[in-house]
Amino acid sequence: MPCWKEDENLMQILLANPRGFCAGVDRAIDIVERAVTLFGAPIYVRQEVVHNKYVVDRLRTIGAVFVEELHEVPDGATVIFSAHGVPRAVQQEAQRRSLNVFDATCPLVTKVHMEITRYAREAREVFLIGHAGHPEVEGTIGQFDASLGGSIYLVQTVEDVAVLKVRDPRHVAFVTQTTLSVDDTASIVAALRVRFPELKAPVKEDICYATQNRQDAVKDLIGRCEVLVVVGSKSSSNSNRLREMADKNVKPGYLVDGPEDLRREWFEGVKTVGVTAGASAPEVLVQGVITQLRQWGGEVAAELDGRKEHVIFALPRALRDVARHGSSLTSGDATG
Repeated sequence: MPCWKEDENLMQILLANPRGFCAGVDRAIDIVERAVTLFGAPIYVRQEVVHNKYVVDRLRTIGAVFVEELHEVPDGATVIFSAHGVPRAVQQEAQRRSLNVFDATCPLVTKVHMEITRYAREAREVFLIGHAGHPEVEGTIGQFDASLGGSIYLVQTVEDVAVLKVRDPRHVAFVTQTTLSVDDTASIVAALRVRFPELKAPVKEDICYATQNRQDAVKDLIGRCEVLVVVGSKSSSNSNRLREMADKNVKPGYLVDGPEDLRREWFEGVKTVGVTAGASAPEVLVQGVITQLRQWGGEVAAELDGRKEHVIFALPRALRDVARHGSSLTSGDATG
């Protein structure tokens, strides 16, 4: 356990570790930057490549144009699919229009797509544990081919499990969104197993290593601080799950895009504040938050020990030899 000098006039700032960018986010940003370098602006990106306002705004400045759907992309253009994945129909439309596509889908999301594709071929009824409306969930559901005889159901809560109706309870399986609360998901899976004893599970759990590691880091952090600050955008699922961990521990928790969102009154009388960042938030924003807290009397006391991450995902072959565009978002700047 880290030690620090006690000083009643200073607010101690504890930093979670790991925090910030994961390998899938770093890869997605790298794909956009290299595509701009290789093909020139504009490069079209279907939806936010990752859920972080700072990242998206910065990519706009180098020539990325973010669109909601492919009909907004001109014929012959280069388009990038976001890290959250897309439905099969989007992939098929891009192929039909002969668009130059680079797929930035996180490989761990692709793993889930492969699982439900296999389940669809087996005509299973599949439970997708996730949040309605999230692009990863929409992409995963859109990868399931119901014409093969199976079905897919979205399960958001333990309460949802009780009302599920299936044709054959012996021929069911589940997958999950990769950015969920580990503990909440375990409760839902346990409820599913009670109702469906022959439930087929993924060989390896779907919640990604980075989500797990960042939640474990906050579990370590939350017992040592009075207030939790999570750097991340409100659209980021994994960042929201980190902030919710403060609620579960009956402590104030705040999700901020950056230092401009901080409010001094949150820290009045506070002796220890914990700081972390979601998997799509760059370290430059964390450092901005720390700078602001120090201006209000904070002192960086310790960076907690945490699980080391050495995961790297390969880029599309056509982009591997392209020099990366000058960036303040590189993994070297973004790892804790």
